[in-house]
Amino acid sequence: MKKPVPRVAAIHDLSGFGRASLTVIIPILSTMGFQVCPLPTAVLSTHTGGFKNMKIIDLTEHMEEYMEHWRLLNIDFDCIYSGFLGSPFQIDLITKFISHFSHNENLIVIDPVMGDNGTLYQTMDIEMVQKMREFIKHADIITPNFTEAALLLNEKYRQNAEDTEMKSWLARLSEMGPKTVIITSVPDHKSKKNSSVMAYNRDDNRFWKVECDYIPAHFPGTGDAFTSVIVGSMLQGDSLPIALDRATHFISLAVRASYGHKYPEREGILLERVLENLKAPVTVSSYEILE
Repeated sequence: MKKPVPRVAAIHDLSGFGRASLTVIIPILSTMGFQVCPLPTAVLSTHTGGFKNMKIIDLTEHMEEYMEHWRLLNIDFDCIYSGFLGSPFQIDLITKFISHFSHNENLIVIDPVMGDNGTLYQTMDIEMVQKMREFIKHADIITPNFTEAALLLNEKYRQNAEDTEMKSWLARLSEMGPKTVIITSVPDHKSKKNSSVMAYNRDDNRFWKVECDYIPAHFPGTGDAFTSVIVGSMLQGDSLPIALDRATHFISLAVRASYGHKYPEREGILLERVLENLKAPVTVSSYEILE
């Protein structure tokens, strides 16, 4: 029997304050028409981007029983969406989750959260990078940022990247398992300020690019929001380039709507002010095909 509302298993941490991980994923996907079923990997008093002395409750020891209850209920998911994982053991647990709950009809999306701006996050190490290289082979779509793509490929981080080089990176990442690879925050070789989102779809061997305007602000949680819009768009039946467009323009809009207000950037984008835009029809297409 067809479900009245498609269902997404969202495997992420939950921060009580600050718009990141599940606190942006749930409202975005709900607004786009999907039931979000969270599998929390940890509960934090705040997210880790800019806050100190946060309280962290690791839920690793409870995750297997949580997953087993879902298995006994025979819950079916249209998408499994995995983000921040805090340890190699959690990667092993979610690998088992995907093995049990995946089937030919659902979408597996992995955001390999490990670092940014050329460095690993403080909770990550080389073992996690190695485990993530194995983990992404289970995905249909991965969405690393430029730093994470370099880590997965064992490439050096740099301040600029030519399109031809990025096409090679995209294809090499796809060879590791996922059919679709999306790399965010790719530095523009023409301008140090601008960046782009680049993608590759192995099924039709096409490369895509959407350029991003520079705004002098850094809001944590935008990566989670971006991938959530990608998930929602693909589940709604959008093509990859349209999904890229929707996600990139939504994040740009959210950053612009937030930038003019005087509040700490570490609290994240003012998501509440822009959520309704996700219901608007697609009117702008700025993607380009890379030959």
